[in-house]
Amino acid sequence: MDLRQLEYFVRVAELGSFSRAALALDVAQPALSRQVRLLEVELRQNLLTRHGRGAMPTEAGQVLLEHARGILHQIEHARDELARLRGGLAGRVTLGLPPSVARALAVPLVQAFGGQLPEAQLSITEALSASMQEQLASGRLDIAVLYNAQPVPGLDIAPLARDELLLVQHAGARADAAPATLRDLAQLPLVIPSRPNAIRMHVETQMAAAGCTPQVALEIDGVATILALVEGGAGSAILSRHALAGTAHPEAFALRRIATPDGQPLQIPLYTALSALRPASATRQAALTLLRAQALTHLGSF
Repeated sequence: MDLRQLEYFVRVAELGSFSRAALALDVAQPALSRQVRLLEVELRQNLLTRHGRGAMPTEAGQVLLEHARGILHQIEHARDELARLRGGLAGRVTLGLPPSVARALAVPLVQAFGGQLPEAQLSITEALSASMQEQLASGRLDIAVLYNAQPVPGLDIAPLARDELLLVQHAGARADAAPATLRDLAQLPLVIPSRPNAIRMHVETQMAAAGCTPQVALEIDGVATILALVEGGAGSAILSRHALAGTAHPEAFALRRIATPDGQPLQIPLYTALSALRPASATRQAALTLLRAQALTHLGSF
């Protein structure tokens, strides 16, 4: 197989259509189809199921898709390193951020990246921590910021910051200046993400240690939807203090700090994570340094 065939296959699989892939790659559709078919012949596997609306990967295609993404990503890094020898840091860095962190960090990070690494490109993906770990392993992400990351083989993690979690209620809720306790939370109907969301798991662990459990009113994945439901009176939420950043109507919410049994604010740690199995390019290392500096400014210290 050659790299062109892999690139063509990946683009068809991701876009779900030979015609859309041909347009994106700026190649004739018959040539694209021929190269993908040659790849299938060489591997002796049907990689795509063709249908009237386009194409989708078969089971074998899904396996190859994960490998091909990593291979093409590594080729990009090799080119980046060779370009560096000509002077300057270039290439593409893919970064994964949890949605709440992205609300606080994405804009200043993009601005700083453009100013300090003008020849490089930054691509940001918002996803849950569990999904980002998989994308690091497959080579689709270079760097990820993960909540409550645990050591796993093949992953290099390092502390980045601590994110405070707040009780978010609609503005008509009874105002109380005193922090809520974990037992107070157990009395409230909560709009909360489904497992294995890292914040959900952290809150449940902390409440279990305090001898109580959350009262789940609704399970919703997505910060914007959770906030909309809280605003509509469906319940309360426990979210990062950055979750309301950029919200059109922050006045619609009442925020209350949460205290742990020892009187400390409820926090969840953030870590940077990189694959330990792939060499780090100079551009990726520069991006990581920049990420740490921006996190210190906008998220605080660990």
